[in-house]
Amino acid sequence: MTGISTKLIHGDDSLNRVPDVVSPINVTTTFRYDSNPDNLAAVVDLPGGVYPDDQLVYSRLAHPNGLKLEEIFTEILGAPSVVYSSGLAAFYGLITHFNPKQVAIGPCYHGVKKIVDIHTRNFGLKQLSYSEEDLDKLQPGDLIHIETPVNPQGTSKDIRYFAEKAHAKGAILSVDSTFAPVPLQDPFKFGADVVMHSATKYFGGHSDLLAGVLAVKTQEIKTQLTVDRIYLGTNIANLEAFLLLRSLRSYDLRIKKQSDNVLKVVTFLNENKHKYKVLKEIYHSSLQQEPFVKEQLPNGYGPVFALTLDSKETAKYFPSRLKYFHHATSLGGLESLVEWRAMTDPYVEQTLIRVSIGGEDAQDLIDDLDQAFLSFEK
Repeated sequence: MTGISTKLIHGDDSLNRVPDVVSPINVTTTFRYDSNPDNLAAVVDLPGGVYPDDQLVYSRLAHPNGLKLEEIFTEILGAPSVVYSSGLAAFYGLITHFNPKQVAIGPCYHGVKKIVDIHTRNFGLKQLSYSEEDLDKLQPGDLIHIETPVNPQGTSKDIRYFAEKAHAKGAILSVDSTFAPVPLQDPFKFGADVVMHSATKYFGGHSDLLAGVLAVKTQEIKTQLTVDRIYLGTNIANLEAFLLLRSLRSYDLRIKKQSDNVLKVVTFLNENKHKYKVLKEIYHSSLQQEPFVKEQLPNGYGPVFALTLDSKETAKYFPSRLKYFHHATSLGGLESLVEWRAMTDPYVEQTLIRVSIGGEDAQDLIDDLDQAFLSFEK
């Protein structure tokens, strides 16, 4: 079986259009039609009323690097994949296509919650919790959406449990796996129907692009999502597609380094937390004891974890005491980030710090965190 690193580098070779080793940036919005009139067709006469992918017409429909991305994601995610202009655009495409009457949703990225709120406001979408009582209310066609590991804590939920709950009611399970992308986690193995990623994060990996991806069970669903995407206007842009292709080539190297780093950092903090008076809690999948966690994450843990500190003031000042962590939102880049999360997320405690571990030397990151905590003891 072809390995993930080979798929990332060669998975789109069949779509090469030029001899360049690196695919060019295609800045064009429009493409010339076939010069032979006998090959032209009215759009209403085409299957589904859209041009096939290999017949490029307009970049909102499809463009070369976008198609190459989908070829690679289909290879590494193990299912037909659709690429979007952002992670939220991917979720919007998901909820627009499946159009559930009820959504069971819990802790997750606040932007996803806001999209659900919009559908509740405009279309009466009913929101349910993850309680047994609420999950029992699900009907065929409804949706359970989980994020695992969850933002911002980096802790894991049991995918198989939610898959069984969804399928017993004829509902659909979507899993946002952004915090533990392949090869760390494969939600399809545990019953997910749709897997979502903000490709802005680890797949992008350089903090310089926005993108999202949905992986689905069938080619038919992919085709329907792609048609919807044309009219939602959420196809990935040309430059971002080029940058994401570049990033995917080195992705396997990056995620393994970041996963190795986070385990070292979290282990150190957990073993030494008695030294730090301001540190109250550490959250991360590696600290969970449930058997499903290691089963879901057999190849390493997601590189994000969270801390709660003793006060809002400490949390506000903590990032400024660090040398190697940029105080900024987002995650997944090679540079480590720290965020007083209350600056962007209205749902979290104001004492929470989110940490995204990058590709630096793990001992340097450990030393930096250690001195920052100790600075509050003075």
